[in-house]
Amino acid sequence: MAEAGRLSGAAPATPGLSPVTLLRIAIILGVLAAWELLAQSGCLYRDVVPSLLAIGSALIELLSHADYYFNLGVTAGEIGIALLVGGFSGLFVGVVLGANRYLSKAFEPYLYYLGPTPKIIFFPVMIMWFGIDTESKIALGTLSCFFPIALNVAAGMRQIDRVLIRVGQSFRANALQMVWKIYLPAMRHPIINGGRLGFGMALIGTLLAETKLSNKGIGFLIIQTYSVFDMPRMYAMLIVLFVLAIGANALIGRLGGLDSIRRA
Repeated sequence: MAEAGRLSGAAPATPGLSPVTLLRIAIILGVLAAWELLAQSGCLYRDVVPSLLAIGSALIELLSHADYYFNLGVTAGEIGIALLVGGFSGLFVGVVLGANRYLSKAFEPYLYYLGPTPKIIFFPVMIMWFGIDTESKIALGTLSCFFPIALNVAAGMRQIDRVLIRVGQSFRANALQMVWKIYLPAMRHPIINGGRLGFGMALIGTLLAETKLSNKGIGFLIIQTYSVFDMPRMYAMLIVLFVLAIGANALIGRLGGLDSIRRA
């Protein structure tokens, strides 16, 4: 019995990687292996699919140049301002439409119609209004991220428990107090989801604008390397951009879980 007790009281085995994590690792390794096989096969024109070693060397060289960080800062600033302006304007419009059924019926269909429209078609207008410098890129990014945020917030407003609204009204809360104390806390997840979608759209809109007419920014560098057919450097830029976008998206998603972590 004592031996059995010692056996039952033994320290549990160290848990390994979960099946989901193993599957993700296997997918990444499989993609990298397929890429390298395609690069070495010679089926495509030289450097269309460069080897992983060439991309790694270009990545190291890219990260060692201060000029890249300057352009990265330009793009990050444009996206940040676009997300700030488009986010707050989308939040305001979403709250107004979600709180007023008449305004929602009158104006929300236009958001659904214009939301899927490729915003790059408005870039010539942005150039005429704001010029060819960073302002036109910020404007296009703002326009791109406005729609998903406004639509998510408007939908979130209609999902708020009516009991919470009646509680605020019973305490004679004014409009600003209702928004700050009732609406925003109850819509945390729709706001975060809208922010994540808005960030992605702002990123796409800003980079597209930089590839069309610009002399700085990551979009400008990408189209420049493409024009001289420096594919390893172009893929290196895309990898850095991909990693940074994942990190920013995860950070925005993390904000949605802060309240639940505090309550736990």
